[in-house]
Amino acid sequence: MKKGSILWGVALLAWILVLAVPASRTAFMAATEAHPYVMGFIKFAILATMGDLLGIRVLKGEWKLPEGVFYKSIIWGIIGMMTTLLFTVYMGGTAAAQAAGRLPFKESALALAFFTSAIMNLTFGPMMMAFHRFTDMYIDSRYEKNKDRITVSNLIDRNDWHSLVEFSWLKTCPFFWIPAHTIVFMLPGQYRVLVSAFLSIALGLLLALAKKGKTAKIA
Repeated sequence: MKKGSILWGVALLAWILVLAVPASRTAFMAATEAHPYVMGFIKFAILATMGDLLGIRVLKGEWKLPEGVFYKSIIWGIIGMMTTLLFTVYMGGTAAAQAAGRLPFKESALALAFFTSAIMNLTFGPMMMAFHRFTDMYIDSRYEKNKDRITVSNLIDRNDWHSLVEFSWLKTCPFFWIPAHTIVFMLPGQYRVLVSAFLSIALGLLLALAKKGKTAKIA
């Protein structure tokens, strides 16, 4: 348990040092500008997976690599690539809507950041969460013993819709992601995907605490 905490902490510290040391930060930002999708993949594949591992640690009281962690990290990487594209699409679209008078406060950077975050998290956000939930369930199903044939219908039946809708959609979207991404969209463009990936660590912790609270309530 202690070894796992040290390894996780070292990994987090390494990311912080990359951003804190001027030479490595310059190289990191240059790579992000030159290869945005590749870097988006890497940021989310590593940092969001770290969030998953932290969540497991909180939920089960020990560090444990989940089955299929490699494939789950790839899914996170794909989400990172999607985020890289959609940050630009949503912010550009929101700015255009403000310029056309479809949204107010076109001279306000805070308004632009808030509207971008709100629109993105109320449209793309729920779909991304559903995509991540079902890909996770599919990967978990591949490692189950005596597993039935995996179909979309089976996954829909097995999904905990209450947690997806009541917690992920109705709580984390308006009360966590919209405020958090408002701050993200106030940052320089090259930092946005990275900070969003760091936020996934916090989300992993929130999800674990929610599951832990639900388990305790049932018990």
